[in-house]
Amino acid sequence: MPCSGPPQARRPRLPFRVWTPDLSDTFNTPVSVDPRLLEVLVCPVTRGKLTLDRKTGELVSKGAKLAYPIREGVPIMLPEEARTLD
Repeated sequence: MPCSGPPQARRPRLPFRVWTPDLSDTFNTPVSVDPRLLEVLVCPVTRGKLTLDRKTGELVSKGAKLAYPIREGVPIMLPEEARTLD
């Protein structure tokens, strides 16, 4: 009888969830964002509040004068990816 070592513990299977964002066909941006997400996210530059601009599909920081893009339902919170506001 070959020795194969201690028995391996099996990891419990997690339920598989598919998340499909509600995207606009024209701009590929979310039509709605969970308000709870907006409560948690802050501008990485100023640590201030962000507002959702539904027309452009961006999260806007008025304090930093930056607009962070939302790509495929994911906010890109990198200052180098943000658009400068006038």
